[in-house]
Amino acid sequence: MQSLNNTPVIPLQGSCFTRKTTRAIVLRGNDILMLYTKRYDDYTLPGGGVDEGESLEAALERELKEETGAVSITELTPFGRYEEYRPWYKPGHDNVHIISYCYVCEICGEFDAPAMEDYERANGMKPVWININQAIAHNEAKLNDANNKGMSVLRELTLLKHISAQLVTD
Repeated sequence: MQSLNNTPVIPLQGSCFTRKTTRAIVLRGNDILMLYTKRYDDYTLPGGGVDEGESLEAALERELKEETGAVSITELTPFGRYEEYRPWYKPGHDNVHIISYCYVCEICGEFDAPAMEDYERANGMKPVWININQAIAHNEAKLNDANNKGMSVLRELTLLKHISAQLVTD
């Protein structure tokens, strides 16, 4: 799987654990399926953590169904891997090493209502179709906002730019 990092991945000082995640890339022409989060006013790819004993593909399908309501996911094609280190906010470790495995997904048919977790609903998260260039411009503006820490936004912006360059044809 190709690396999607634009800069070297450098571990942080202190204790660390690894968290595997998956991210879905669902395209319809120049539109991409994203999650808009009202609390943070940003766009992220659907996806999330891989449970113990769960395959990457099974985790991606579960997360995509929960967050977007996708019913029929017909194809998963590996796209790339993005790695990052972040400070951790819970006791036990200083940092987390997040490895995001990204897949291009095909979805057929209609969508059911998402089955989001409580914190996702509380943050105002909802699935939306948006032009990929608009999502990039929006997240660039968020990253340049001095009040935004930008860790997730940086990852999402990097991924969106790779997706646009490699998968979207104008």
